[in-house]
Amino acid sequence: MATYTELKAQAEALLKQAEVARRAEIASVVAEIQARMKEYGITLDDLKGGAKKAKARTAVAAKYRNPATGESWSGRGRAPKWLAEEQAKGRSKDAFLIK
Repeated sequence: MATYTELKAQAEALLKQAEVARRAEIASVVAEIQARMKEYGITLDDLKGGAKKAKARTAVAAKYRNPATGESWSGRGRAPKWLAEEQAKGRSKDAFLIK
């Protein structure tokens, strides 16, 4: 029966052989892919599949302004506290529109 040291040496040798085989296979596959790309005129941009770039979000212009403090709100999302309080007092949102 083989000793631990002998088995460990065999395992390391097998790992080295596996890495050499892996690199050889990768080189073969890369060469095949390059040949096919050249044959069909495929570019790297073609391989990306028309991936769309994320658009940068731009700030939305303010639509409402608090005349007392100068705070503004775009009209999107939850209304700010100052506007909710003014509406609770009976004032219209339109009274705070920026002209």
